[in-house]
Amino acid sequence: MSARHAQAPGGHGTAGRRASARRLSMVLALVAGYMVAEAIGGLLTNSLALLADAGHMLSDAAALGLALFALWFAARPAPSNRTYGYYRIEILAALANGATLVAVAVFILVEAYQRISNPPAVDGGPMIAIAAGGLLVNLVALRLLHEGKGESLNVRGAWLHVLTDALGSIQAIAAGALIVAFGWTWADPVASALIGLLVLYSAWGLVSASVSVLMESAPVNVDVDAVRDALREVAGVAEVHDLHVWSITSGMPALSVHLVATADAGRWDDLLRRAGEVLHHRFGVAHTTIQVEGACGCEPCGTTLTQP
Repeated sequence: MSARHAQAPGGHGTAGRRASARRLSMVLALVAGYMVAEAIGGLLTNSLALLADAGHMLSDAAALGLALFALWFAARPAPSNRTYGYYRIEILAALANGATLVAVAVFILVEAYQRISNPPAVDGGPMIAIAAGGLLVNLVALRLLHEGKGESLNVRGAWLHVLTDALGSIQAIAAGALIVAFGWTWADPVASALIGLLVLYSAWGLVSASVSVLMESAPVNVDVDAVRDALREVAGVAEVHDLHVWSITSGMPALSVHLVATADAGRWDDLLRRAGEVLHHRFGVAHTTIQVEGACGCEPCGTTLTQP
């Protein structure tokens, strides 16, 4: 049996992690500062929409802090008994952020339901001004986090928190405008309910993606059937079996597979190289373990190859 092991750098790299940490730190400072202002404004104007948005900002701050901690912890040197290091800490942080979003959404929806039947008086003018300030803060935060959200599920979780908060600020502005223009105080709890539904929607995607990684499902951008077909087309491959594709963490797909070689496959180290190139260039999977065996299960002499 011949084997090939190849490993690519983990996740989005050390430089990428440092850049993500800097962006998260800046956004955390922005969000935490305005969260206090919005909470005070919500109490002064008696606006549930503002209080809901401030509560969401609190969850944002917690999410950003957790994301920062996960980035720091994942970069720690791993002991010998943790062969994949601490990369999964980032996924656990993303799952925790998703669960927090669900809890915030449920709280907002319950409060909105209680207020819709008997909406209290709300000062719409200050509500609009405070929500507009929150929207500006969220837009700056979204811009800072935009680059890293496609590279890390952890950063994506923080980005989703801020995005739903920005949408909540827009709805609070709209509710304030309706109150000022028409005196529709019910617009405040209705806007809050819409915020809760948006939070719940974004939370579902984050939780499902995190669970998918923890369950070692194939990455969404890797078609396992296409991988199998591509390996079968490699010169010298008769059959493909025991194919497994999973993610160690965001941006680090891994694969293991057994290849059955044809009688005229030639040197097995060349076969391993060809298969590895297909996986790397066509599917972006560089962390691979490939084993080759003859159709009869035999192992010719001098064909074992191991690569770091």
